[in-house]
Amino acid sequence: MALPKAKEDALSARLAGLPALSGKGWLAAARADALTRLQAMGLPAKRDEYWRYTDPTSLNAADPAPAKSFNPGDEAPPFDSLDRLKIVFVDGVFDPKASDDLSAEGIRIERLSDAAAADIHWAQGLYGALETKGQSPVQRPLATLNTAFATDGVLIHVTAKAAKPVSLVYIHNSETSDAILHHCVKLDSGASLTLLENGPAAARLNKVIEVDVGDDASFHHIRLQGRDHERRAVTHLFARLGARSELRSFTLTANGRLTRNEAVIDLTGPDARAHLAGAAVGDGEFHHDDTVFITHGAEACESRQVFKKVLMNGAVGVFQGKILVKQSAQKTDGYQISQSLMLDEDSQFLAKPELEIYADDVKCSHGSTSGAIDETALFYLQSRGVPRRAAQALLVLAFLAEAIQEIADDEIAEDIRVRLEGWLARHGNKVRV
Repeated sequence: MALPKAKEDALSARLAGLPALSGKGWLAAARADALTRLQAMGLPAKRDEYWRYTDPTSLNAADPAPAKSFNPGDEAPPFDSLDRLKIVFVDGVFDPKASDDLSAEGIRIERLSDAAAADIHWAQGLYGALETKGQSPVQRPLATLNTAFATDGVLIHVTAKAAKPVSLVYIHNSETSDAILHHCVKLDSGASLTLLENGPAAARLNKVIEVDVGDDASFHHIRLQGRDHERRAVTHLFARLGARSELRSFTLTANGRLTRNEAVIDLTGPDARAHLAGAAVGDGEFHHDDTVFITHGAEACESRQVFKKVLMNGAVGVFQGKILVKQSAQKTDGYQISQSLMLDEDSQFLAKPELEIYADDVKCSHGSTSGAIDETALFYLQSRGVPRRAAQALLVLAFLAEAIQEIADDEIAEDIRVRLEGWLARHGNKVRV
């Protein structure tokens, strides 16, 4: 079936601005397959069902809109106090001088370009594989574009309990940088890893992470997306979970002109657990979209989706979340909540929660709410001597608490609370009180 003319033109313009496919052997084959799939589906358009709330024009454009990098001042870099293995990318390019040695107990890390030279590599069964499976029932063409044209990334093979977290640091310098990063993570049976990410990465970022979590393995993912005001980003997390495995992912987003975070999680083994959470705070020209699709394909699995957004001065928040329970997935426990706190009358929250259930022994719930700060609670705090702006900040933090509680590490959770307090202090004078 031929592509509509508008999609064909958009795809041609985007491909014209990209380099020729690179890589050798197994990587070249994966890239070529992705390009063929991309040419068949085209780029996303505003009229597509899962893009109706988010305009993909700036993500599709041949060139990124210029974006200045943001100076955080005296604020300490995220995760700086942790003992971690740091891997640094500057405008989407690996920086070996700023990075730590890529060897640590329990893990093996390679650059994507280095692994491509091997005739046989464990990543050839993972790179692009989960992305391909994640195209059904909803197409995700920007992830396919990433598989075809990713310029850098790391491959992480976890064979045991990793001795320390792996920290991916993304630095944005150039106002016109256009980064396409693709990471693969494979956890063997019984292995565990904490993956940290922070930073804006580039003026425009397209990032994919594919994670294969083996039986009895554990993967914790904590991401802070940087405070650059003008950046644009689309990210994808594809994960496959084996029996009795666990995945926990938390994302904090503050600032950014446009951010779309997609997560496609497939629970394939019994007693697997997937917890996804996010906290977003936006002021003014801020558009934030969380799109989540979780498939329960085995018995007695558990999933949680907890997403909270605080919006002010015309900011826009979007949540599209779906739980699919297959007929074989009896004793499923699925929970989904999306909520927004509107600090003025100009902001918007657009939500599309979904359940699709084919099993009869399940416990699934979903809900979505949107509202303003509780004036009664605000009055109570003020009557106890708390200034109005400070009282408002306390209530905002209380609203976000359920999402932050999904972080297993108490030290990281506390650091994120402090950073949110700082954001509220800087933006509090813009709130209409």
